[in-house]
Amino acid sequence: MKKLFSEFKEFAFRGDILGLAVAFVMAAAFGAVIAALVDFVIMPVVGIIFGEPSFDFLTWTINKSVILYGSFITAIVKFLAVAAGVFFFLVKPYAAYEASQAAAEDEAPAEPTADIKLLTEIRDALNK
Repeated sequence: MKKLFSEFKEFAFRGDILGLAVAFVMAAAFGAVIAALVDFVIMPVVGIIFGEPSFDFLTWTINKSVILYGSFITAIVKFLAVAAGVFFFLVKPYAAYEASQAAAEDEAPAEPTADIKLLTEIRDALNK
């Protein structure tokens, strides 16, 4: 039983699992920020343009059956707003970060410092 617990502990606290947990929490928090942006900023602008902050009132009735196509349009607008938020606040900054990291890796290595040169000479002298 003790071995099983230690194996589980090793599995649960590995870097990738912990990183995944942190990513999940951050994604949930970021989702709340994007939802607030959509609900409190973008949809009121839609309301200014179209007179209502939602298209839920748009319906189509056929033989006493109501088709709520306005709710579908609202869902599409919200999806596009969330996708734009993720793209501009996550994808583009991360791509810029990766590009800067790639540029830093492409730079030529710096000349070794004086102490590194001295240590190299000592090593080479000892190997003779």
